[in-house]
Amino acid sequence: MTVEIESAWPRYPDYRIELIPLRGRGQVWAGDVLVAESGDCLLVEETKHVDRLYFPATDVRWEYFEATDHHTICPFKGQADYWSLTGPGGIDQSQEWAHRPVDSGPLQENVVWTYRTPFPEVAGLEGYVCFYHERLRVVVVDTWPDGTEVATRFPEWGTAGELIRLIDVEPAGDGRYVGPAYGDTARDVVEGGQMLGEGIVAASKAVPGQRVTSISMIFSKSASFTKPVDIDVDVLRHGRTFSTVEVRINQDGSLRSAGLVLMDAGAPDVIGHAAKMPEVVGPDEAIPFVDFGVSGRDLRVIDAAYDHDPSRIGPPEIYVWARFRDAPAEAYMHAALLAQSATHWTIGAAMLPHPGFGEADAHVTLSTGIMQTTFNFHDDVDVTDWLLYANPAIWAGKGLAQGQGQVFTRDGRLVASYSVQAMIRAFQKQPAAMGLDHHTVM
Repeated sequence: MTVEIESAWPRYPDYRIELIPLRGRGQVWAGDVLVAESGDCLLVEETKHVDRLYFPATDVRWEYFEATDHHTICPFKGQADYWSLTGPGGIDQSQEWAHRPVDSGPLQENVVWTYRTPFPEVAGLEGYVCFYHERLRVVVVDTWPDGTEVATRFPEWGTAGELIRLIDVEPAGDGRYVGPAYGDTARDVVEGGQMLGEGIVAASKAVPGQRVTSISMIFSKSASFTKPVDIDVDVLRHGRTFSTVEVRINQDGSLRSAGLVLMDAGAPDVIGHAAKMPEVVGPDEAIPFVDFGVSGRDLRVIDAAYDHDPSRIGPPEIYVWARFRDAPAEAYMHAALLAQSATHWTIGAAMLPHPGFGEADAHVTLSTGIMQTTFNFHDDVDVTDWLLYANPAIWAGKGLAQGQGQVFTRDGRLVASYSVQAMIRAFQKQPAAMGLDHHTVM
């Protein structure tokens, strides 16, 4: 049934809906079954709406769907008609999005829609359908130069290039640097790992010719993606061999994090030994991880231990293989990206031994975040090579968790070690009451 709809375009000519051909291949999964796949998807960016991924209707496995009599009206696109998922067995309840509240009805009802006769301003939507990525698993698959296919959860947070742009802070005067704003995101909280990387870059630019060997940073207050951050660098002592640097990251005149950095001019070995790499499977046997939404980065978790399922029980440890597709030009950017990933895993590892707790609870029923990190660099790295992050959570209690990590190259060389102290505690006030949501970024 199609009804007459008044278009809002004449009243709001500055409203924006962009239809952008997707780079890569889109997929939709119901549990372990692929229900749609196309290399001709459209990324739809709309004013004050989350991004949506539209698939050619011809690339959907319609045997798993059934048309319903449900319709909605969009004053900028037209009337939407819907289908429900009737197979292949519903939704994988172990996924994070399966635990999120939805507006109405079971997750499998009215999960895909189309605008059969869209308004002329969005005529390109004709013949395309869209799936609720909140209810089904939607991913974007990118083929790397070596032929590897790497999937990223949709909607993507952004690219590895965008992450580098944010971390590669720019000089803004004597001892001052600026980290650019990113823009609107689902969860407007800058991850601690990004500020850790910014501190490494700022110190490296302030003391050229020396490399960061250690950085210890406390994350005092969350920062927003919608505004730039100001980085103040104070070289407490500039020595020919070692230098000591203080880094303070502010936003809106308020301290967000503070760090102490040790710089080293380098020296030949006098003695040498290193911890051995754990006996774990290689990246080819690990499980691809798509949820952080950064394309151009390949994460693979051994035994899929970074698990949203609160019923999963296991030892408090997570082992992750990571690499980036493209190499940054500067050695300090390799170091910054290496450190940025280290803050991802401790909270998930700490929850694993405890029934009823999983990553799906983070920012939903539990207030979680990284409070302090110390990262030590032992050797130079290339982040386009596979790196193993070994992440045991050695203690949890009193609303905190402690992780002790090591980073190894694929051939077993220890290149870095780190400690992470994280917060895991009940909300004093629920996120919705504070005007916040619970989406995961980066």
